[in-house]
Order: sequence, then structure tokens, then C-alpha cells
Amino acid sequence: MKGTKSQGHQSDKGPAQEYREGLAALDRACKTKFGGKAFADLSDQDKDAALKGLESGEFKLDRADGEAFFNLVVKDVQMGFFADPIYGGNRDMVAWKMIGYPGARYNYLHWVNRHNERFPLPRRRSPIIHKTSTNPKTKNRTVRISRIIPSPHAMGVVHPVVRRGSS
Repeated sequence: MKGTKSQGHQSDKGPAQEYREGLAALDRACKTKFGGKAFADLSDQDKDAALKGLESGEFKLDRADGEAFFNLVVKDVQMGFFADPIYGGNRDMVAWKMIGYPGARYNYLHWVNRHNERFPLPRRRSPIIHKTSTNPKTKNRTVRISRIIPSPHAMGVVHPVVRRGSS
């Protein structure tokens, strides 16, 4: 029985087998197109071309759906990047720091009633987006980051003023 869209991706194979098959198919396709080189051995430019082709559906994989595999990898990378570091991804909370999320720290009870004070977060850096593009077929957005500069809000979070007893 097939799952509903709200249940997320469904497969009889399981994620590990999908990765085994998808990566093997990617290496076979790269060896065919790029003179016998596996994906890991390609230049960065050729890797970008292969990934763009997977995303758009132009780079076909033998015995695997390239677009579906690409989407699976992107979702898993996003989940790993923004996950709690306790699960093995997001080392040193780097993704959380990048977006200004304080993350899972001990507790904030002593900060509950402290308004308009900066919370002492470590300095974060924010990306400058160089180029964005949207694939009309898949509606996936590609973001190229050209450089990183310090964020104006890097030193912490300013809480809004909360006034009690007056409106």
C-alpha cells in the first residue's frame, strides 16, 4: 500500500539501499559521460554539471531515478546540517550559529524576565548570496554563496520590550 504525501517519502527499499543504488548509478553514469571517472574523481566543475543535470532530469541514471535521488540527498543534507549536533550532524552548531538560532543549550530560565538585553551568543557570520535561480520543472531553488561577512546581528538577540499593565 502506498503512503500518502503527508507521510513523506515511502519506499520498500529503505534509505540505505536507495543510497547504495543511487550512488552506484551516479558513478556508472559519470564513468560513461566523463571518460571513466567516478563522481568523487571529477573536477568541481564536472561535479556541478552532474548535479545540475540530476536536478533538472537531463543527466539520466541507469536503473535509478536521478531527480528523486538528488532530492533525497538534498533533503538529507539539509536535515543533517540543521539537526541537533547530538545526532552527528551540524558539528559545533555551525548551521545554527549561521542563522542566529541559539540552539539547544542548558536552559534560559534566568533570561525569561530580562528584556532588551543581548543574549551572549558566539559571533556568527552570515552569507552574502551571489546568485539564486529556480528550476522551472522542479521548482527547486539554487543558491550560490560568494563570500561570508559578519552579520549586523552577530552579537546576540535583542528581545522586544514587554510592558505590563498598560496598553
